[in-house]
Amino acid sequence: MILALADAFIIGVSALISNFLLSVFHLDISGKMLTVSIVMSVVSCVICLLAFGAYSKLWRYFNKKDYLSCIYGIFFGMASSCLFFGLMTKTLPVPYAILHCIISMAGVCLFRFIFKQTFIELIDTGIKESEYKRTMIIGGGQACKMLIKEIRNAQQSPNSNSSALFNPVCIIDDDRSKIGTEIDDVTVVGSTNDIQRFADEKKIEQIIFAIPSCLEDERQRILDICSKTNLPIKIIPFLGNLIFDENHSTLLGQVRDIKVEDLLGRDPIKFDNKDVRNFINGKVCMVTGGGGSIGSELVRQIAKYSPKQIIIVDIYENNAYDIQQELTMEYGDSLNLVTLIASVRDYYRMNQIFKKYRPQIVFHAAAHKHVPLMEVSPMEAIKNNVVGTFNTATLAQFYDVEKFVMISTDKAVNPTNVMGASKRCCEMIVQYLSQQKDGKTEFVTTRFGNVLGSNGSVIPLFKRQIEQGKPVTVTHPDIIRYFMTIPEAVSLVMEASALAKGGEIFVLDMGQPVRIVALAENLIRMYGKIPYKDVEIKFTGLRPGEKIKEELLMNEEGLQKTSNKLIFIGKQIEIDEETFAERLQTLCDSAQENNEEVAVSALHDMVPTFVTPEEFNSKEMQKQENYCVKTI
Repeated sequence: MILALADAFIIGVSALISNFLLSVFHLDISGKMLTVSIVMSVVSCVICLLAFGAYSKLWRYFNKKDYLSCIYGIFFGMASSCLFFGLMTKTLPVPYAILHCIISMAGVCLFRFIFKQTFIELIDTGIKESEYKRTMIIGGGQACKMLIKEIRNAQQSPNSNSSALFNPVCIIDDDRSKIGTEIDDVTVVGSTNDIQRFADEKKIEQIIFAIPSCLEDERQRILDICSKTNLPIKIIPFLGNLIFDENHSTLLGQVRDIKVEDLLGRDPIKFDNKDVRNFINGKVCMVTGGGGSIGSELVRQIAKYSPKQIIIVDIYENNAYDIQQELTMEYGDSLNLVTLIASVRDYYRMNQIFKKYRPQIVFHAAAHKHVPLMEVSPMEAIKNNVVGTFNTATLAQFYDVEKFVMISTDKAVNPTNVMGASKRCCEMIVQYLSQQKDGKTEFVTTRFGNVLGSNGSVIPLFKRQIEQGKPVTVTHPDIIRYFMTIPEAVSLVMEASALAKGGEIFVLDMGQPVRIVALAENLIRMYGKIPYKDVEIKFTGLRPGEKIKEELLMNEEGLQKTSNKLIFIGKQIEIDEETFAERLQTLCDSAQENNEEVAVSALHDMVPTFVTPEEFNSKEMQKQENYCVKTI
């Protein structure tokens, strides 16, 4: 309405100016004819401007195409006015009509331009920086167009809170043909190599990565560049992760803060839900350690596939209670859920549970896993991991459980600590039982690296340190690890359960290993801070039993492909059953007697690849030095 009134005023004044200029050449028109001309031109031009969409967009977002709608509206409005004038048998001087049209066009467009460049900018400067952040968008494709459109719509809505978060200032795209073009009045200014320069020039306050279909290598490269700007980064998820339903109706609503897993160097792993559904549906499933980070996610995913019953077994009542309440709130009485407080160390208690509930599938996630703590208390690692696994696995075999799935770790490969050696021993127990042909149970092991966000993961520790303003502690500048997300880890377990025929070790292709110090640096940048300047990184030295580099396969193990290109089967090493049984008995007895010296010695006998961390790390560092020399 304001624009229409302003246009009407401009068109009327343009008529007076035109007539005044023509009066110099005695080509002006009479007062009565001028009045009729003004009325007719104002009415016809406003109607044509409306028809051409000159009033369909807020003027602050006008771009070149919108100015053309004004020109077309004025031109056809003036033409209509002249036509009506002719029908009234009055002749309108051609010079007057042309001059009136030109001045009106210039006046209408100039008004919009000045209004946008001055008044709107004055309004913007009054908005608090914390509420209206200058935003760079990476990617000028369809996602960018949708995102900017939704931002514009949100800003027009008085009930929207999300609009205050984004003020699109510029777009970055590696397609050279797009540079200089505009998307809803936001200019594509340069390529990804120019991110730092334009972030400084445009005074950018945050970045949105808007290429959901980007290949992972390219995604990681661009996010690394973005992280060096020390600006907060938000991201549109992978196309496969986008959701459009009643809870996620817009793309803007799915823009989220960048997560560390976005920099892992590979796509999120996807698994065949159909196979898992067929495997879980209608079965009684037991999860030991069901309250832990892996165990609780296992329970969540199992619940989606309509099991007959889920049995959560955990010694820590708080965690067990939390997952019990979560599932009760989500599923109510539709899920048959049993939560039991029990220790896998207690053979008689576990026997009681197996006898009563008769599980068909057992997921064994219960374990001690903190490397430094287990170095101090090695007997506890042996009791909980080795004895607990033996108890649960032998009971599964005795009660004819269909499948027993043991969750292992990359620390079991050539272990340098008690925790890793105890988990390797667990793998050997599973292999030992799978070699016994008289049992009906199919035994399988799943092995993967560090799990982001799990209890004991470095990420929560780093976040706490940054948020509390303390130095981020990294044990060694060269330490590297494989990482995966909790849902990925659990999906591997589920997929392995469906694929397993008995006796396999399933290994996930986890992409390239990640340097922990690089992970810490990127996390600091994600908080909008500068590593080593705003947040110090301290190297504290390798912890007891810690490796400089983890592995996923032992030298003796080969790889066999599965139907999922990212899951492989590591060939199990044949177990000498008689020797193994004797050594296992010695190990368990010494742990129960809390005889640390004998227990650790017995663990070395059980796991021949168990070496000291000093021996392993020195060899690994020598390999790296030799590689560097050859490269140079």
